[in-house]
Amino acid sequence: MKAGLFICVYAALFAASFYIYNQYYASSTVEDAGHLLPARVKEIEQADGEETLKELVKQANQIGSYLTIAGMQHSQGGQTYYPGAVMIDMKPFNKIIDFQPEKKEITVQSGATWDDIQQHINPYGLAVKVMQSQNIFTIGGSLSVNVHGRDIRHESLIDTVQSFRLLKPDGTVIRVSRTENADLFPYVIGGYGLFGIILDVTLSLTDNELYEKKTKELDYREYSRYFQEEVKENRDFKMHLARISVAPSSFLREMYVTDYTTAKDQQLLKDYETLKKERIVALPKLFLGFSRYSGWGKDIFWDIQKQYMLEDNGAYESRNNVMRSETDFMTYESSTKTEVLQEYFVPVDEFVGYIDDLRLVLQKENDFNLLNITIRYVEKSDQAVLSYAKEDMFALVLLINQGKSKEGVKKSERVIRKMIDVTLKHRGSYYLPYYAFPSKEQLKTAYPRIDEFFRKKQQVDPDDRFTNHFYEEYSK
Repeated sequence: MKAGLFICVYAALFAASFYIYNQYYASSTVEDAGHLLPARVKEIEQADGEETLKELVKQANQIGSYLTIAGMQHSQGGQTYYPGAVMIDMKPFNKIIDFQPEKKEITVQSGATWDDIQQHINPYGLAVKVMQSQNIFTIGGSLSVNVHGRDIRHESLIDTVQSFRLLKPDGTVIRVSRTENADLFPYVIGGYGLFGIILDVTLSLTDNELYEKKTKELDYREYSRYFQEEVKENRDFKMHLARISVAPSSFLREMYVTDYTTAKDQQLLKDYETLKKERIVALPKLFLGFSRYSGWGKDIFWDIQKQYMLEDNGAYESRNNVMRSETDFMTYESSTKTEVLQEYFVPVDEFVGYIDDLRLVLQKENDFNLLNITIRYVEKSDQAVLSYAKEDMFALVLLINQGKSKEGVKKSERVIRKMIDVTLKHRGSYYLPYYAFPSKEQLKTAYPRIDEFFRKKQQVDPDDRFTNHFYEEYSK
């Protein structure tokens, strides 16, 4: 009798231990580039083929699992995973499916990167129209956040998408374009992976060109006029970026702008069309490191950064290479701190007043460690339901060094909400792929169609088969 009871108790304890192990220890802990939301997912599945993806959706529907979709995971708010969900790693799903250089079209699986595309099309004298300023990201991820970049003659990425195939939550596959299943087109692009799995994408391309690089210093009060009169109105200007100082001695006052204009002698392109690789990054990495820890470090880094760009004035660069910016020097590892991004969009004619108000807020926050602000231009685009460019906008990308602790997160949340309030005051909006610092009220102000977006999500995916932190935070 006692032996039988012992066996029963032992078996129960063994079963419980086995269950706990499978639930907590056999599962995988994942995090994205922000390092602020580690989560234990049910499992990570590799997207090694279309049939695998269909089977994963079928199994999830049978057993009621949640699914999330991950590429390079450079979002910073858990948009690619969720606790207890099956995370699908799309990186192996990266083939070039079709390429028609005479039509300037390419079709790729969604796990392919922009580098994969550039390597394939560069020998044919072709280039991408719109992408981020780095080429490391997957195409599916870029569509899901509807990226923009340095090009000032196209809108956001949605402007260059001809069609894509979507594996829906019910397991069916459809083609989506502006004429086929068109109702889904503006939701899936900029839809953060909530409407299913983008299988492959057909993009329109453009010619690879030779550009001349032109950099000049500006007072921030001159910037809007300069851009509108000297850049936007001149069709020879093809790409543009600017930086505004975060150094104490010139905080949010000094700027430099870099423009890429069409080179007069395009025959020289053959001398510059080889795709560049990362160069030595030790020196910029060193000075960026100094800027993390002191005001004088920020002053030195700003002066060196500005001088380097000015000395490179007049250099030639191909379109494809302009889109291969160096990022290795920004790599940062710390057990107690992380670096997060914010991106704010403000109408071109609001820039000066916006910067003045932003300066007033940030000068009161001595312990808020702002490292860099890069500025790009985004033409008005209302194609996506969650469009961030309701009119012609400057996009300000902020790099922030902050603590990982609860106190560090709370401190960032407080300041970031203040900055978003300033942005909204000036008819602006903010980008969604980052940590959930903004309030629900701020989200609704910046994105008036957000409720419509969530209703469409429920219509397409009533069981919430596809989810992520962003959806759970803001839809409930």
